[in-house]
Amino acid sequence: MKSALIIPSLLVCLAALCSATAASEKPNILFIAIDDQNDWIGCLNGHPQIQTPNIDALAERGTVFLNAHCQSPLCNSSRTSLMTGRRPSSTGVYGLAPWFRDVDELKDIVSLPQHLRNNGYKALTTGKIYHGSYGRRPNKDDEFDVIGPPPGVGVWPKKKLVQTPTPHKLVDWGVFPHKDEDKGDWKVASWAVDQLGKQLDEPFFLSVGFFLPHVPCYATQKWFDLYPEDTLQLPPFQANDRDDTPRFSWYMHWKLPEPRHKFLVEANQWKNIVRSYLACTSFVDSQVGRVLQALEKSGKADNTIVVLWSDHGWHLGEKLITGKNTLWDRSTRVPLIFAGPGVAAGGRCEQPAELLDMYPTLSELCSLKAPNGLEGHSLMPQLKDATAEREWPAITTHNHDNHGIRTKDWRYIRYADGSEELYDMKNDPNEWKNLASVTEHKAVVEQHRKWIPQSRQPVAGSRHRILLYRADGTVNWEGEDVAADDPIPELD
Repeated sequence: MKSALIIPSLLVCLAALCSATAASEKPNILFIAIDDQNDWIGCLNGHPQIQTPNIDALAERGTVFLNAHCQSPLCNSSRTSLMTGRRPSSTGVYGLAPWFRDVDELKDIVSLPQHLRNNGYKALTTGKIYHGSYGRRPNKDDEFDVIGPPPGVGVWPKKKLVQTPTPHKLVDWGVFPHKDEDKGDWKVASWAVDQLGKQLDEPFFLSVGFFLPHVPCYATQKWFDLYPEDTLQLPPFQANDRDDTPRFSWYMHWKLPEPRHKFLVEANQWKNIVRSYLACTSFVDSQVGRVLQALEKSGKADNTIVVLWSDHGWHLGEKLITGKNTLWDRSTRVPLIFAGPGVAAGGRCEQPAELLDMYPTLSELCSLKAPNGLEGHSLMPQLKDATAEREWPAITTHNHDNHGIRTKDWRYIRYADGSEELYDMKNDPNEWKNLASVTEHKAVVEQHRKWIPQSRQPVAGSRHRILLYRADGTVNWEGEDVAADDPIPELD
């Protein structure tokens, strides 16, 4: 009788041992997000003076995607897309609201952290991963097991440093006396460092979201001094840049808190905002370095996949604007770096990649079956061989029926009213000459048109930066109709 009891007990123990062994064999994931970070990163050659030694070192030990693009040039819609693996055109989430789980037809989507938790991962988060407080509200959200400090500025000047045309508190930049240790991103990095210093249950998914260089771009003097004003290089600029772009391109950012380039010049603020953005980027790089050093010190680096990404880019005068909300490269091109087990070192991939490719890629790296419904494609071939070709372009959508298609050498844009742009990115990387109407490029336009996705209307609860185009040709920005002859705000 005793032997009959012993055998089932042994089987239970053996099953538990096998489960524990399988869990320990799965790689950990360190998931690092940077808010509003464009391609001004050393390894991306986006700005000739940028200093990002820690991110560059990460790229050297892994694979960096040189032609990676967001699926939406806005925080909530971009993060919803990459965390659910669905395009904005499929979910209908285009604005800063709603939270996708407040939408009946979207609420049961298995997000990336939920998928990993369902497969034995412990999910920890700090800072900005989803937009705002989404995903981290006690008793409401079920995305993570452990929730650390929220995103935030951390320390503010006594009053706004720059009086912008639209006096939004966040739209500010410059230097004032404060300590790096008081900044929200320092606290986020410190919490992540503390977690990595513990005996974390493995495998773990640790997501760390930095707020800067999102506005307000406040930096301490230490980081400003890296970019002296007398030698500062401003981004490439052409005063008549928008002469050959459709009027509809202005509707994409019709009336926003972020000022136009015209204000930067008139208020003598162009150099200041560029210095501020560069300084904040270098500060965030230092915080990325703190987290990566803690990973190395923990002894877990050899079994940890590191992914670093940004939700979208940011204009600093290019195309006559500041901010995001466009379908051009400065707004869509982002850092995307993988390093760790299963990833070739020193890879520099020029093939188009999308942020929503991260979900299926991490599933494959971790030997997990990806859920149904993902619209991205695994980057594993490129993580093994950076020269491996991809058949898909990168697609960016901003509000319904406005799409940018980015291939290796071309950018094609089609707006909701049917107007178009085409740029030869090899010979015109600044997107200064719109070739859409040039007869000899008709075939290129047709090749790119076929990738335009079906686009649904905004879901219920959509608000903040919502643009509508009605069948009768009416344009509506944030609830107000815009006439065809209305002057462009802050420009005309």
